[in-house]
Amino acid sequence: MLDLTLTHRHALRALAHSLSPIVMIGEAGLSENVINELDRGLRSHELIKVKVLDGDRQVRGVLIEEICQRLEAAPVQHIGKILVIYRPKPEEVTKTTPAKFRKKREPRRLKRSFQD
Repeated sequence: MLDLTLTHRHALRALAHSLSPIVMIGEAGLSENVINELDRGLRSHELIKVKVLDGDRQVRGVLIEEICQRLEAAPVQHIGKILVIYRPKPEEVTKTTPAKFRKKREPRRLKRSFQD
C-alpha cells in the first residue's frame, strides 16, 4: 500500500471532488471481476471513486484497505459510501508519448550541404 503526504492527499481530494464513481460494489463484495475493473480504472485514470452499497462503516473501512493492498494503491478519502483511491501510472506508460507530442527531428540535410 502506498503512503501519501498530507499535501498530496489534499490535492487529490480536490481533484476527486468532480469525479463520479466508476465502480459500484454490491452485496457480493470484492469479486475478481470487481478487482479487474478497479485495476483497469486505476491504470487509465490514476484517481477513481468507488461506491459501496453496504451500510456498515467498518465493512467499508476493511474494504478500502483490502482494495489498496491488492492493487498497490493508496486510500485518499472515505466519506459515507464513497471511497477515493489513487495509484500513479507505471513508468513505462508515461515514457511512451503520442506521436503528436514527440520532439520534432532535425530537418533533413540537403544534397548541397554534403558538398561543402
